Amino acid sequence: MPRGVAADFQVRLAQTEADVQAAQRLRYDVFVRELGGGGPMVDHAAGLERDRFDPYFDHLLLTDRRCGKLAGVYRVMRGDMAARAGGFYSAAEYDLAPLVQSGRKLLELGRSCLDPAYRGGTAMHHLWAALAGYVAEHKIEVLFGVASFHGTDTAALAEPLSLLHHRHLAPPELRVRAREYAPMDLIPEAELDRRKAMLAVPSLIKAYLRLGGTVGEGAYIDRAFNTTDVCLILDTKQMSARQMRFYNGGAA
Repeated sequence: MPRGVAADFQVRLAQTEADVQAAQRLRYDVFVRELGGGGPMVDHAAGLERDRFDPYFDHLLLTDRRCGKLAGVYRVMRGDMAARAGGFYSAAEYDLAPLVQSGRKLLELGRSCLDPAYRGGTAMHHLWAALAGYVAEHKIEVLFGVASFHGTDTAALAEPLSLLHHRHLAPPELRVRAREYAPMDLIPEAELDRRKAMLAVPSLIKAYLRLGGTVGEGAYIDRAFNTTDVCLILDTKQMSARQMRFYNGGAA
């Protein structure tokens, strides 16, 4: 994006294999080159971050129409799509029984990333607005998905993980639990510096907390991606009018 030129964004669903590969290429740049991740299906020669679930997800593509550059991506999977895939992606990390057995319409979110040139601006709001439209179209009730802290040393992440556990734990009826359980309540709540802890929470997680998002019980260490994961859960019925305006890309 040329400096000094405002982006004019368009969000659409991937329609072709070339569209999906464009998303996988941006994911490779962010998750592999930038953050040091990997995985059994990553194609280093072609520069593609991919997995077996990609064919079953819908892929949201955010494009800067002024220059044609792919600015950001998000992939989403409804319950009917997960049934064809043999389950949700997050099920490898979390026991999703409370969500699946709730009888509510679910949408799994994942692989959200922005090109570095578009971070800190309005790009993510455009993706959220498109996501809100998708949620409304498919009458989704609960959104969820794993979100990551960089690194696998939970001791170094003790403050933000403890804050999430003490202040943002999901209600029991939606509270999933990590399969390879890494405790998050590492510091007693009374000893937490909440402001300092929140500063260490990644921006995407903070954004969903502002929307009323909660987290499952326990973290999951994803060594292939060099991350410590938490499961975010957002019940759309619990969102306030102010939160809904923010989610739809408007002023909160």
